[in-house]
Amino acid sequence: MISAFTGQQIRDAEKPLLDSGEGAVLMQRAAYGLAQEVARQIKRKRKLTGASITVLAGKGNNGGDGLFAAAFLARRGMRTTAVLAAPEVHPEALAAFAAAGGRTLSLEPGNAEELAVMCAGDDAIIDAFLGTGARGGLRGAAAELIASLQELRPSLVVACDLPSGLDASTGEVHWPVLDADVTVTFGGLKAGLMTDPGEGCAGRVEFVSIGIETGLGSMSPELRRLTARDLGRLLPKPDRRAHKYSRGVLGVVAGSVRFAGAAVLSVHAAALAGAGMVRYVGPESAARAVLSRTPEALWETGDPGRVQAWVLGPGVDGAEQLRRVGDAAKTAMVAGLPVVVDAGALGALPDRCPPHWILTPHAGELATLLDSLPSLGEIAVTRDDVEARPLHFVRLAAELTGATVLLKGATTLVASPSGVVFSQSEGTAWMATAGSGDVLSGVLGALVAQSAEEVRDDDGAYAALGLDQADRWAAVAAVAASVHGRAGAEASANFEGGPLTASAIMAGVPRIIGSLAAEYDRPRP
Repeated sequence: MISAFTGQQIRDAEKPLLDSGEGAVLMQRAAYGLAQEVARQIKRKRKLTGASITVLAGKGNNGGDGLFAAAFLARRGMRTTAVLAAPEVHPEALAAFAAAGGRTLSLEPGNAEELAVMCAGDDAIIDAFLGTGARGGLRGAAAELIASLQELRPSLVVACDLPSGLDASTGEVHWPVLDADVTVTFGGLKAGLMTDPGEGCAGRVEFVSIGIETGLGSMSPELRRLTARDLGRLLPKPDRRAHKYSRGVLGVVAGSVRFAGAAVLSVHAAALAGAGMVRYVGPESAARAVLSRTPEALWETGDPGRVQAWVLGPGVDGAEQLRRVGDAAKTAMVAGLPVVVDAGALGALPDRCPPHWILTPHAGELATLLDSLPSLGEIAVTRDDVEARPLHFVRLAAELTGATVLLKGATTLVASPSGVVFSQSEGTAWMATAGSGDVLSGVLGALVAQSAEEVRDDDGAYAALGLDQADRWAAVAAVAASVHGRAGAEASANFEGGPLTASAIMAGVPRIIGSLAAEYDRPRP
């Protein structure tokens, strides 16, 4: 499992080493790692000798890292320029840069556009204006320079630790920000690089160890991300004596006369994700469509009988289906069953949900849900608010509802009511298509139905993550989000990176689950 930390946690881990006089060593390690990555990127396009590099250097340690990295690159034969945001940049780093043959230019009011044009054509730009200790974004000439560069779109931007203007702890972005192709981050992964909108500005993230990792080991991560090996370990696997009831019976109240496709997608996705049996509850017209696609499913017109988990809400419309949602929700609450609540069912929640109820809103639905909660008072929340601060609002929703909340997006965040948050980002932008969320609901419902026993097991795979039992449902939801994202990315790759449908995402689910399980079972070297 990958762990990410707040900026303050990173600084706290650094402090003992800084107090012992190791600050210069930490900076050299960071600068060397940054220089190595810049060199690797340039070598993909041309020889290093004669390549042109500009470092945008601020006055803090981040600027020092960038200047020392540029000094390393200058000694490898590259033409290096430093644009200094202030006269009082890191003195030792500036001296090393000058000794290596680098030239310096001062950023002043009035010359930002000129400097932007001058360095935009270089082989690489190192953004080292602001680091983890910065508050707010860039201002004045530095902001003008970054805004101009963003318009000019340089061929390669490498961010030093994190893009300037990105909040290391929350992922919030204080515009303008120069989108990075690669972010080289030091000591510990910053939470802001694993949640939107920050993750969207960071490009590919490369981690460089500088020796503070031991200090982070005793801290609770701000964010967690499951790796492929974690997924293979956590995915349900039937044993030799398994039968359809032991593999999870899922009830689904989805679709309507108008939105029959949502029922088709959620039921079929659940079957493909390994549910032992799927019982569909809905109108006859939708049921006919469901059974034509998934003849293994059962259409329940009365008491659905044995159900171990529910999916409620995809494509639900009309009073009759909403009544069925309400009936199933009451049954689940009395029986203590896990429930996946999506779309049309989000407005029918009880005053307080248990952690094994998993809500799956997108940003607009989360804003509507929060606005409906009396505990939020007079505060109005908009979709723009949620998209600007998703980590804050997904945590708030989980806290106020008592449920586990999965916020769908380019980076999917899953929050437990305790504040534990998972972040998964394996999908592709082509997955923003009708029905994609219905597929996710079905996959999640199937995994919830199959995982209940493992979640309760104090010696099982979920317990091995070190999570309290109530927080394990967030991990189940993160598994589903990752499987869904990986299936979409693979489906798009099958079309040479082109567009795809929800059905194409769904078709790839069994192979993704099988490949992840096989990867975990394969002996490690």
